Amino acid sequence: MPDDPRREAPSVARNRAVILDALRPVLPPQGLLLEVASGTGEHCAYLATALPALDFQPTEPEPDGRASIDAWCAGLPNVRPALALDAAAAEWPVTRADAVLCINMAHIAPWTATLGLLRGAARLLPPGAPLLLYGPWIRDGVETVPSNLDFDASLRERNPDWGLRRLEHLAAASATDFSVPEVIEMPANNVTLVLRRR
Repeated sequence: MPDDPRREAPSVARNRAVILDALRPVLPPQGLLLEVASGTGEHCAYLATALPALDFQPTEPEPDGRASIDAWCAGLPNVRPALALDAAAAEWPVTRADAVLCINMAHIAPWTATLGLLRGAARLLPPGAPLLLYGPWIRDGVETVPSNLDFDASLRERNPDWGLRRLEHLAAASATDFSVPEVIEMPANNVTLVLRRR
């Protein structure tokens, strides 16, 4: 329908099941999951349906994005209305969470957004709780496949502040508040990173 606010990301259908499989063992059995940069809302709707004991708080900075999220998640009792949240902001509209999830943000946002994500998650999470990041990362000692190098070049051409990030830079920036990132290998040259609040 022309007035349907739902946006679609083709990659969601390809990666949502494997993301769920990676998250199940590391998410708390219940509580509040804050999703930072929820995008279209398709991941949130899929995960919330599969994990009904968790409450989901999706977020997105742009109004059109929040409208898409709310449309995808309409009728799901464990999903709250999407909130405006800028990961780089000093203040967030959420004061606590039992887990924080961020899918495919680090490479399509300035590095300051990832640093803000680390600070915000550190404020919200109790000790031992997970910060979970999914996407492509460059890692020392691991060959970066040509498709990811091409992707990185195309991102930087579109915006010099974008691009694939180095896992070692994330580990250094998060070391005060989080454990060393655990790497879960994923299809299509992506990874899920698990950082536990110290």
